[in-house]
Amino acid sequence: MFSHVMLGVNDLEASRKFYDAVLGAIGIGPGVPNKHRYFYRSPTGTFAITTPINGEPATHGNGSTIGFVVQSAEQGEAFHAAGLAHGGVTCEEPPGFRDGPVGNFYLAYLRDPDGNKICALHRPAK
Repeated sequence: MFSHVMLGVNDLEASRKFYDAVLGAIGIGPGVPNKHRYFYRSPTGTFAITTPINGEPATHGNGSTIGFVVQSAEQGEAFHAAGLAHGGVTCEEPPGFRDGPVGNFYLAYLRDPDGNKICALHRPAK
């Protein structure tokens, strides 16, 4: 359904370090530079960061979350720890398993250096 997700950031290099760390923790290589952007590619899609091309400050979307699939709770913990170590801030409930109407799953939420909310999600095999 999606080809890519791109987030606006204000400090491209600080955000590159943050996303290199959190995405590296889940097996995605460092961002590939292209003009005023970095692209992170996986077999299932592309994530990118950019400074806004209109020159205005980047802002986060209130109510928006971008979720990244992780293969285990341990990988989610590594994602979360890498984010905290690189300027991220924890948000929502602490990382862990949740039991809800759609089943049992692991979630770890962070806000990146620009306030964008991201999440690591693992759905264990039934």
